[in-house]
Amino acid sequence: MPAPPLFARPSSAPSSPQPGPHPRLRPSASKHTKPNRPLLSPVKRRPELFAVVRSKNKDDASFADRILDYIEGGPKLRKWYGAPDLLPKDGGAEDVEDPRDAVLVTNGDSEIGQMVILSLILKRERIKALVKDKRSTEEAFGTYVECMVGNIEDKSFTKKALRGVRSVICPTDDGFFSDPIDLRAVQHIVLLSQLSVYRNSGGLQAIVNSKLRKLAERDEEVVLASGIPSMIIRSASLQTTPGGERGFSFTEGIAAKGRISKEDAATICVEALDAIPQTTLIFEVANGDENVTDWKAWFAEQMAKG
Repeated sequence: MPAPPLFARPSSAPSSPQPGPHPRLRPSASKHTKPNRPLLSPVKRRPELFAVVRSKNKDDASFADRILDYIEGGPKLRKWYGAPDLLPKDGGAEDVEDPRDAVLVTNGDSEIGQMVILSLILKRERIKALVKDKRSTEEAFGTYVECMVGNIEDKSFTKKALRGVRSVICPTDDGFFSDPIDLRAVQHIVLLSQLSVYRNSGGLQAIVNSKLRKLAERDEEVVLASGIPSMIIRSASLQTTPGGERGFSFTEGIAAKGRISKEDAATICVEALDAIPQTTLIFEVANGDENVTDWKAWFAEQMAKG
């Protein structure tokens, strides 16, 4: 039996001619447009009634993903275009052993967490994210991200979160490593820490940052003691400013007094995935005057310095 059409007119709707090309694809000189009207100008059309026909097959993708498949040339071409395989609605095949090829992003619904996720999508990574609001994150990133909601103090949850994970990116001091967790299967950790910022704060701000400071200290201690190849990026104060407009500064002490765009910090976290040190590499960073065009070469130089 042939597959049902993506769109079909209900039987109760009156018969009428098939609609013409989409308004955005009409030539500017058609009878619906004026000769000098831009190609993308809207065209008034009488409203048409359509019904979406969806198969009842439980293995079918969602409507949005079927549209994506149609645009990309069909489900078989998803990998060609860089789109990942669709995840089942129940969160994935957790009863089978996953290949360790995923990147876990903690605090994935934070502003910088979302920037990290977007950069990972562009790198075509398989992504798992710890979030507080699963629905909004899924609406933002769709099937490109496996969203997980739970208590990081629950060992069974962290075990589930780390299943199939090769690398962990912690873009905020959220205390992910504060409680003992089994990291033996993880191959690489990238920790973005603002410990230097917290230590340099004073007065009321120091009181406000006291809890964050303890979480940051604990996270760094656990990562250092784990023996897993890691990057601890001690960033300057994170700013909501456009990234890519300034260079960087890596001088000692710059994290305590400098500033850095969240976009730039997220970029460094993702670029660090391609550089795995033998033990742990710690460096400070803020926006400055040094241009870095090849992060892989830059990380290799820092690792060679030891």
